[in-house]
Amino acid sequence: MGIDMSSMVAKPHAAASNEALQHFQKLLEFETDCWDVHYATNNNLQDFVLVDVRGEELFNRSHIPHAINIPHRKIDEARLQEYPKDTLFVVYCAGPHCNATERAAIRLARLNRPVKKMIGGITGWLDEGFELTN
Repeated sequence: MGIDMSSMVAKPHAAASNEALQHFQKLLEFETDCWDVHYATNNNLQDFVLVDVRGEELFNRSHIPHAINIPHRKIDEARLQEYPKDTLFVVYCAGPHCNATERAAIRLARLNRPVKKMIGGITGWLDEGFELTN
């Protein structure tokens, strides 16, 4: 018997290409990234509402330009009345260590609102070299 020299990366084997294609295409229906949000907001292409779902105090200290603040616990139909039902909401929080984006996305989905998560949040935004505002 020989020693298995496969890495933990290669175990289990990668999915078949057609399965990988379906998975990654589907993933983009749920997520966007900081670069795409930055590009859209700076090139007059913002066809979504960017929502910082952290608390008001953190938002007031600094946030991503063009974002509004709706803390995830305060997302409800009354708060969204000013937006047409087909408005796409892109939610973000502090970063990958924070699950407020998922909590916000769940609330928006339960209200039958289109939603995507901006992966990376504030941490990702800063990692890309983008500025915050206050």
